[in-house]
Amino acid sequence: MEKVNDPEEIVHSSNISPKTPDSSGLINASGHHQELDRNFALINICGLGITSGNTWLALGGSITVAIYNGGPPGVIYELIAASVFYWLIAASIAELASAMPSSGGVYHWASVTAGPYGRVCGWFAGWWNFFAWILGLTGTAQILASEAVSMYALFHPGFEIQRWQVFVAYLIVVWASCGIVLYANRALPTVELIGGALTVAGFFITILVCAIMPHAKGSGNASSAFVWREWQNETGYSSNGFVFCLGMLNGAFAVGTPDIITHLAEEIPSKNIPKAILAQYVVGFLTAFFYLIAIFYSVTDLDAILGSSYLFPLTEIYHQSTSSAGGSLGLLIVAFIPTIPAAVGCYLTASRVFWTLARDNATPFSRFFSHIHRKQRNPFNSIALCGVVCTLLGCIYVGSQTAFNAFIGSFVVLSSLSYLTAILPHFLSKRANIAPGWFWMNGMTGFIVNGIACLYIVVFVVIFCFPFALPFDAKSMNYTCLITGGLSVFIGAFWLWRKSDYVGPHFVPLESAILAEDAI
Repeated sequence: MEKVNDPEEIVHSSNISPKTPDSSGLINASGHHQELDRNFALINICGLGITSGNTWLALGGSITVAIYNGGPPGVIYELIAASVFYWLIAASIAELASAMPSSGGVYHWASVTAGPYGRVCGWFAGWWNFFAWILGLTGTAQILASEAVSMYALFHPGFEIQRWQVFVAYLIVVWASCGIVLYANRALPTVELIGGALTVAGFFITILVCAIMPHAKGSGNASSAFVWREWQNETGYSSNGFVFCLGMLNGAFAVGTPDIITHLAEEIPSKNIPKAILAQYVVGFLTAFFYLIAIFYSVTDLDAILGSSYLFPLTEIYHQSTSSAGGSLGLLIVAFIPTIPAAVGCYLTASRVFWTLARDNATPFSRFFSHIHRKQRNPFNSIALCGVVCTLLGCIYVGSQTAFNAFIGSFVVLSSLSYLTAILPHFLSKRANIAPGWFWMNGMTGFIVNGIACLYIVVFVVIFCFPFALPFDAKSMNYTCLITGGLSVFIGAFWLWRKSDYVGPHFVPLESAILAEDAI
């Protein structure tokens, strides 16, 4: 989509078919009539970012995998490194969201920043982003299901966890969350606000318990050398530098959600988006950093954690921290409750991405999935579709946990590719294809931030496709490259079939006279 300096040359209200009765002819920054209610204030959207970003809980859910890449020091330093790069990605996304506050997010921005190549870039960015978020939603639901089953197993030592048991819990989580998003649209800002508060409160409760209980119970704390200096390379790779880079995947999985808030741009005042992204990343990093320190100092037997039979790795860590099953259960509940709003937030994001694709005729049955439910005031059909897709992915888990993990593990690469498709054209076009919004990095700052962000994505998308450890077999292989490549082939084939009917998003400058007042 080429840059046009005159707003009247970009989009005219008379050329846009209204999807809802609107006599004013005013539109939002996506080029569409405003169909969703702006229910989210700054505090609510910050709650969404903190809850669904859920950095300290996401790290805890994958910590046994992360420990192989350097031990406790590796996990901590890899989180710091990944966070630095994602701050740059988040800053790049924040300025794009400020200039073009659309629920399409990277899909919309790639369509504009790529100029004459915008249609195909936007198409790939949108579909990569949707697949990433549907996998992110699936992963969050699976974490909740694993927590629930592990809590039961904690008090039944002879209990052998079966995949079908996790699948039943998974279905309950998927459809309970789906029901909340479908039928409680007006309550969602409050749900996410409560979720954010519970996430922060749970963090303080957990670090206090992990810091106090080992001393109170007489089990003692781990040494500072164990937490900060004793590098443990258990991957089979000879290069510790490469192991460090490969281990950054775990940090990226925890902090790699800088666009989650942007997909609710049409439900919040646009100036709140950069502020909420900042709050998400400041709170996310600080809670994750101090959380890791607290739990690693409470570890007494690392081998027991790595060899634990519990599906949710924090179960054994909390058991060591508190020296009791009851204490471990209490901390698991503290982690479990705020993860429910996190699943709701992922539903919101995935459904909004698919809905924006549908309203531009980029999906099958576009008219059906772009419909806004008159009573519920939400993209009802798109939300329900996300529930169906998650259910199908859960069926894969019953058949093969390896295949299921392969899909979930592709989240970081798919989301990173969608960010790259929007940020790289912005950088290569000398940041000239869009008018600056409320937040803008002036001068060389913007070029440096965008350039480093793109370089990081290009390099680490390749690294994150390497096997997690050597030697590897069919069960331990990293299938991210296969999953990402297969989905990309599907997206490309669908583009060739649908490109003649594909509309693409409109570009409406924030100073346009036809822009609704509440869209700015």
